[in-house]
Amino acid sequence: MTTVTLEGIMDKLEQMGTEQTKKTFLRHGAQEPFFGVKVGDMKKLVKDVKKDQNVARALYTTGNSDAMYLAGLTVNPKTATKEMLQDWVGKAYWYMIAEYTVAGIAAESPYAVELALEWIESPNEQIATCGWSTYANYISITPDDQLNMGEIESLLQRVEEGIHEERNRVRYNMNTFLIVVGSYVAPLHDEAIRIASVVGKVHVNVGQTACKVPLATDYINKVKQMGRLGNKKKTCIC
Repeated sequence: MTTVTLEGIMDKLEQMGTEQTKKTFLRHGAQEPFFGVKVGDMKKLVKDVKKDQNVARALYTTGNSDAMYLAGLTVNPKTATKEMLQDWVGKAYWYMIAEYTVAGIAAESPYAVELALEWIESPNEQIATCGWSTYANYISITPDDQLNMGEIESLLQRVEEGIHEERNRVRYNMNTFLIVVGSYVAPLHDEAIRIASVVGKVHVNVGQTACKVPLATDYINKVKQMGRLGNKKKTCIC
């Protein structure tokens, strides 16, 4: 059996990188060092890296964006410590790492709600946006009878009252939170639709990219029309 090493995985990531993908990620906010690896290609390494959790965690500490993202696909979230997650969120310097890598692992960790609520209050935009994304991801995989509906309603109220005054990526993820509640939490569907109607279009500066901010009312109604209202996901790590 081939031994998995950090150096070996970094070499494979480097070979997978392309200049075109690198240019795309740079437009979205990535910074050096990174190789420019498509997530689909990166997933070919997941099975091997998962076998060595020390290597999986070490990938994040490299500071290389591709390696950090791969860490999020391979670290076992059930073994994540609070200290590790706090370290990770502090090093998440752009939205793909904050909103996907860290949020996904945190949402499936034993500290999902605790850390999400703490991070939402952060003056650091990346940490705050990670907090909203963590709670949204947690909702998408957690049965309704295990959710704190009062807490979620309180967060919905914050969205209704303050989304347009929030920081750029925080606005984006508050909008996503609203969509997730309306789509995955059947008892709060009507309230989410009401708030989405009040909120309307959310404007986010997505830089020189083709990304668009979904209109929450349209998105939630589409989920309902497809008969998928309240259907939970098995995992939020992707």
